Amino acid sequence: MSGLFNPTVAWITTRATLGRRRALLFAIPAVILIVITIALKAGRPPSRPWPSHVLGTFGFSVLLPLTALIIGCSVLGAEIDDGSVIHLLATPVRRSSVILTKFVVATVLTMIFAAVPEFIAALISGGGSSEAVVTVNQNGPPTVVPGAVISNSGFAIGLFVGALVGAVIYNAIFVMVSAATTRAIAVGLLYVLIWEALLSNFVSGARLLSVGHYALGIANGFAHDSSLNAGLTVGVSVVMGAIVTVGALILAIRLLSSFTLKGEPA
Repeated sequence: MSGLFNPTVAWITTRATLGRRRALLFAIPAVILIVITIALKAGRPPSRPWPSHVLGTFGFSVLLPLTALIIGCSVLGAEIDDGSVIHLLATPVRRSSVILTKFVVATVLTMIFAAVPEFIAALISGGGSSEAVVTVNQNGPPTVVPGAVISNSGFAIGLFVGALVGAVIYNAIFVMVSAATTRAIAVGLLYVLIWEALLSNFVSGARLLSVGHYALGIANGFAHDSSLNAGLTVGVSVVMGAIVTVGALILAIRLLSSFTLKGEPA
């Protein structure tokens, strides 16, 4: 049973993750996103541009990380909680293979339950729009130049690619957190709500360490929509995203390698 990806572990992890009751939670963020998109689309006249920040800030800083949190913490954390990790660690499977296999499974599931709904919501929205430009005239009323409408395909593809990248980075972090603590859900939830949803959107310096802004930066490279409020360029997003992903997976492997099973005293 060699190699970095173990099909047997992948199958067991997928079946166990989707079989638990918490699997019902996976679809909740996607349903919320699509319902909000349909409601906003129906309530806005065709002449008014689509509010891109809804699918940007809300989708990438709240819904995507919450989905990744539930899934990423389930693939390993649940086994540690119920003790079934004992049987896994007793088999001749390398710790690196366990971490990377569970990371791949979590990433694919997050893409299905978060990136695909983000793409669907973007298609429903009909495309994004750039911000309007206001020019102040000294001898007359200000001139307002409406923002240009972004093509629906470019907008949807940009958000889809950004969500795919976000799924990869977020799951690397949450798998690492699962290997580090038995309270991964609580720790991850604090990280999502405090760092990703609040600080990274209001403190410009925090964006350099924000997964949501890595995903937004890459999405904006395709969509070219200033209303997405991407705080980073594509180049910075790719480099920082790669560093965070690799670093989190290496740390997760080391944490699992040092994992010990303590029995009850005689």
